[in-house]
Amino acid sequence: MTQPSSPPTVLVLSGHDPSGGAGQQADIEAIAAQGVHAAVAITCLTVQDTANVRRVEAVAPELIIAQAKAVLADQSVAAIKLGLLGTGAIVTAVATLLARYPAIPVVTDPVLVATGGGRLAADDLIPAVREALLPRTTVLTPNAPEARTLAGDDDLAACAETLRALGARYVLVTGGDEPGAQVENRLHGPEGVQVFTWPRLTGPFHGSGCTLAAALAARLALGEPVPLAAERAQAYVARTLAAAFHPGCGAAIPRRLGDGNAESGR
Repeated sequence: MTQPSSPPTVLVLSGHDPSGGAGQQADIEAIAAQGVHAAVAITCLTVQDTANVRRVEAVAPELIIAQAKAVLADQSVAAIKLGLLGTGAIVTAVATLLARYPAIPVVTDPVLVATGGGRLAADDLIPAVREALLPRTTVLTPNAPEARTLAGDDDLAACAETLRALGARYVLVTGGDEPGAQVENRLHGPEGVQVFTWPRLTGPFHGSGCTLAAALAARLALGEPVPLAAERAQAYVARTLAAAFHPGCGAAIPRRLGDGNAESGR
């Protein structure tokens, strides 16, 4: 009997969110919805719900790297997705690991602050991201506040070009936090700037950034070029947000599985 073929694997390095809205559960669901397998190395444990984060405990860098190496030695990893890293020491360790696998595309979601405003990053994380991680990043997916914090500029276009100059090949700046009747996301890359416009929905949403970055990594794992992967990942996120639900007293959670969200966009 012929064995079914295995889907490609995305290695995820992200934090644990006990509410199930963001972090590794969001990553697993979003990647699975693209027909791709997620293997996860936990970077941080958190105490949070759908309203806010209350505590973050970083996992020892050597344990994070050991988790990732176990996956890389065992499976054919087609893409890597980075989420909450928490500290500069973790960023540096992860960047060192990525240097050993230059052919694997990397999607970096620069998680700095929770939806409710709780801080998720140590003081040394931002310089480590700028110096060590951006040169290893294929696609950076900051929201507008993250882009401004990382680049040190108010103008988002200038922020994106600064982040590309620091090493990120593509920068997808999401505009959900910006004013306007519609949401504009802008992909800056070697081909120029591509603008994606999406209906503005009533929020806030918990885990939308994780969902986008994970889905994008999965599309890259399927062999799609970055502009196409970015477009299809955004279309998927738009569907998850339109079908979002409120399991708790805080922000809505994207409905990443079911209700048609498994459609790949192909």
